[in-house]
Amino acid sequence: TTLDDGPKPYPFFLANPIEAQPDTLGTPHEWQAEWKWDGIRAQLIKRNGEIWLWSRGEELVHGAFPEIVEDAAALPDGIVLDGELLAWHDDQPLPFAELQRRLNRKSIGATLRKQVPVCFLAFDLLETDATDLRKESLRVRRTALEAVLGAAPSTLLLSPTIPFTDWNTLADHRNASRQRGVEGLMLKRLTGPYRVGRPKGDWWKWKIDPLTIDAVLTYAQRGHGRRAGLYSDYTFGVWDGTELVTLAKAYSGLSDAEIREVDRFVRQHTLERFGPVRRVTPTLVFELAFEGIRASSRHKSGVAVRFPRMQRWRKDKPPEQANTLEQVKELLRQQTP
Repeated sequence: TTLDDGPKPYPFFLANPIEAQPDTLGTPHEWQAEWKWDGIRAQLIKRNGEIWLWSRGEELVHGAFPEIVEDAAALPDGIVLDGELLAWHDDQPLPFAELQRRLNRKSIGATLRKQVPVCFLAFDLLETDATDLRKESLRVRRTALEAVLGAAPSTLLLSPTIPFTDWNTLADHRNASRQRGVEGLMLKRLTGPYRVGRPKGDWWKWKIDPLTIDAVLTYAQRGHGRRAGLYSDYTFGVWDGTELVTLAKAYSGLSDAEIREVDRFVRQHTLERFGPVRRVTPTLVFELAFEGIRASSRHKSGVAVRFPRMQRWRKDKPPEQANTLEQVKELLRQQTP
């Protein structure tokens, strides 16, 4: 297997967030439903006996996923698979934080290979027998993909489709997403080709609603770039008895006007300074949204949240009405299968 800058991946086809309820898309039989996996999008290329594994950012990621490159040797020549790299065990995904232990590595030792098993979950076939399939319909590509992966090795898996005959049934599947460790659903038009970029109409992502918690601003740090002069990066805590325990850091979600207003508050209510960071009077409450939550021994709170951002400034709430750590852990219990 070569590690040079071999054949480049095709431009990736990206989905748009669904803009209305799915029943506005027409009849269910025109659509294929799949899980929206929480991993790293990638293309696996095999040509002339050589293999390349590319991330969506067009970086070669062979070194971090040697098992997949090894198993791809068993695939027929002249194919390009589109799919998702996942940490995977017992037929289900592991948390994204596990996958992160693999990323940005030139090579993987035997211990990490054993601790964080991985797979490539293929959901599209862009090339077979060295023939570009992208103009073919998804129905044709999917049939060809199933044939290619029929006897594939264990780390090369077929992303399952979700059978459904009405949109309500599909909504029920979506509601079970978090327990499955997925982000929601993908809806793909069966007659659609494989397009370039993010055109609207053929691929939609129907993600689950984020989890939310009300937390208190405890620390602020100066931002970067155009926000370098403003305190725009924040740390938030929830109540553990009478103490605020750090839950998350967030810097996105507020308008420029709101950031200027918080910046003024930070400057007027600083309790301590630690270099670029200020500890502030715990007064302001924000609703934080995040995609997932997991137990974590690395965090004092015992939990870690994924993709936290500020959903809104709760000016109507005094700090004592923010959520408690016990309520956050209850959210965690609800998410754990």
